Parts: sequence; structure tokens; C-alpha cells
Amino acid sequence: MDANELPKTPSFRLDGRRALVTGAGRGIGLAVAAAFAEAGAHVTLCARSAAEIEAAAEAIRARGQRADTLACDVTDLEAFAAAIDRAEPYDILFNNAGTNRPKPFVDVPPADFDAIFNLNVRAAYFAAQAVVRKLIAAGKPGSIINVSSQMGHVGGPNRSLYCASKWAMEGFSRAMAIELGPHAIRVNTICPTFIETPMTRPYFEDEAFRRSVISKIKLGRLGTLEDLMGAAIFLASDASALMTGSSLMLDGGWTAD
Repeated sequence: MDANELPKTPSFRLDGRRALVTGAGRGIGLAVAAAFAEAGAHVTLCARSAAEIEAAAEAIRARGQRADTLACDVTDLEAFAAAIDRAEPYDILFNNAGTNRPKPFVDVPPADFDAIFNLNVRAAYFAAQAVVRKLIAAGKPGSIINVSSQMGHVGGPNRSLYCASKWAMEGFSRAMAIELGPHAIRVNTICPTFIETPMTRPYFEDEAFRRSVISKIKLGRLGTLEDLMGAAIFLASDASALMTGSSLMLDGGWTAD
């Protein structure tokens, strides 16, 4: 066989693409924004905290990569949609802004329900809608990566509300994939296990909770931000060109049982 006949591996590079990362001020969002920039994308870091995302964007630019910021609260649907409408289309959305308020089911107040669903479901849904509308108008393909969780596939104590929000995301992501396939816009979810971030670190100060979590992760350790970075690039790039309507499990084997 001639060497020129060998199949060529699709590129994991993101050169020439514009990527929007919500919840980009810290934790998973910041790590993925850095990964996208390193892979060649022009990344926009979006969060409420203007100073935080500007410092992160400056650090990315200091590496010779491209980054700008969008200081916006994604729960303000009109403001977010207007900002997306003013911008050039984003080829990639890492739909990451989210939160959690763990409580026993019988103790969950309506205020917590509203806060979780407003951010994890309502804002995520309409953030994707705003980005997708712009892509369709421009006739461009794209990759929407909705940040779900292993808790979008299983249940867990004190997490009935979080589970409900992530199961909802899994549902609308699959429906999006069906509708948007003809537009060459792919939609997938990324589903981490417990990752050590500023948001989750206080939980692990409870040693019993930490032991309980690690006992369910077959690889015997918590996830790290680095564990997500390559997976996010995969979903954003041509390497996953035939993947849509799927969930990429980064759970260390939690859901294998």
C-alpha cells in the first residue's frame, strides 16, 4: 500500500474557530477556555465577574493565544442574546455555567429549585438557542457542548434537585441533536464525576463524604480539571465529527455499575 493511501487522523486542532465558554471565570470553564485557546481557537470567556475573566483572558494572551471576554449574567436572557447577536457566530459553545445546592429532598425549598433550574436548565437552554440561531443564520456548522454530569444519568443522596436539572439537560440535548443535525450542528453533553474545583472543594472537607465519593469512582480518585480538557477539545474538534446526541462520560467508572 502506498503511504498516501493511509487514512489520515482528523485534526484535534481548533484553528480559525471561535469558541464561547460560559462560567469561564474559574474551575472547569477556565480550564476548558485555556485548552481551546491552546488548540488554536479564539476563545471568549463569559461570566458575571468582569475582573476575573479579564485576568484569565490576559493570561491566555500572554501565551500568544487569542482571548476576549463577555461580562454577562447568562440568566439575563435578553442581555445574553443581544450580546451573541452583536458578535460574529461562535463555532463552539461550551455551555458550562451552573450551580448546586445539595440538600435532603425533604428540605429543598422552592427558592433553591428556582435558582438551580434558572441557571442549570433555563439559562443553558437559551444560551444554546442564541448561539445556534446565529450559526444557522450564517449557514455554519458548529459544536454545542452542554456541561452535564454523571448525575444526569444516576441519582444521589442530597442531590435530587441537581440530578433533576442535569437529567433535563440530557433530554434537551438529545432533542437539539435531532433538530440541528441537518444544519451540521452537533450537540453533545460532557458528564464529569466529582471534580476538585473551587465550587466543590468545601464538600471534600467532610472526610466521610470524600471517602464515599471515591468508593464509587472505579479509578479510585477524584477528577481533575486536566481530565476534562482533552475531552472538551475532542468534542469541539473534527475528531468527533460523527458524534452528536451523545454523552461523554468522564466519571472514572461511577456509572458502570
